[in-house]
Amino acid sequence: MSIIKIKNFNLYYSDFHALKDINISIGENRVTAMIGPSGCGKSTLLRSINRINDTIDDVYTVGEINISNRNIYAEDTDVDMLRKNVGMVFQRPNPFPISIHENVAFGLKVNRIASDKDVINETVEKSLKAVLLWNDIKDKLRKSALSLTLEQQQRLCIARVIAIAPRIILLDEPCSSLDPVATRNIEELIIKLKENYTIVIVTHNMQQAARVSQETAFMFMGRLIEFDKTEKIFTNPSRKETDDYVSGRFG
Repeated sequence: MSIIKIKNFNLYYSDFHALKDINISIGENRVTAMIGPSGCGKSTLLRSINRINDTIDDVYTVGEINISNRNIYAEDTDVDMLRKNVGMVFQRPNPFPISIHENVAFGLKVNRIASDKDVINETVEKSLKAVLLWNDIKDKLRKSALSLTLEQQQRLCIARVIAIAPRIILLDEPCSSLDPVATRNIEELIIKLKENYTIVIVTHNMQQAARVSQETAFMFMGRLIEFDKTEKIFTNPSRKETDDYVSGRFG
């Protein structure tokens, strides 16, 4: 079942046509990877799914991105509610310079989801357990989030997203600043999280896409070149451009 359906979607930065006629359906409770060379539009497309690109001057779009059969670019869209439902984790961990507990509780308070102390504490614990961080830091919740390792900070950022109960999690190269061991740990977490969330990940690491995703989209020069099961994309792609990229002939 598709939860995200993108139809004839185009995005412009002023006169620059960044995304060109994108059509793709993304399945629920699956990991979908977006791959392609730098500047191909994959991060722009990812950021379009929760309209973070709206914060950039002179951006405008044509076409639709439907989540649960509702066009998120319709005039009556509540963008704050959209971003609650579609959380995002960035390349480099970006915890707030406050305590670990307050980082996870932040969205609950800002979005007025919970104010009761017991409910907040329970949600913080549940969210940290979901990212397999609770046992390591349960006695350090009042310490600064900046005291954590980079891997722990990235897990914390994912917990912060989970706390407000999204349906979709967008990951923009979440392992780019991590060492190989931490990367593997985050990948294992992504695989686990798909049981409860729909995950879309942008990655330059094709091995990572092969390890964590069920479907993969290959983008090039603002266009979606091919979208299929991950195994097919990496072993028997339909398009020559895809084959050239995954085989290392360019990119």
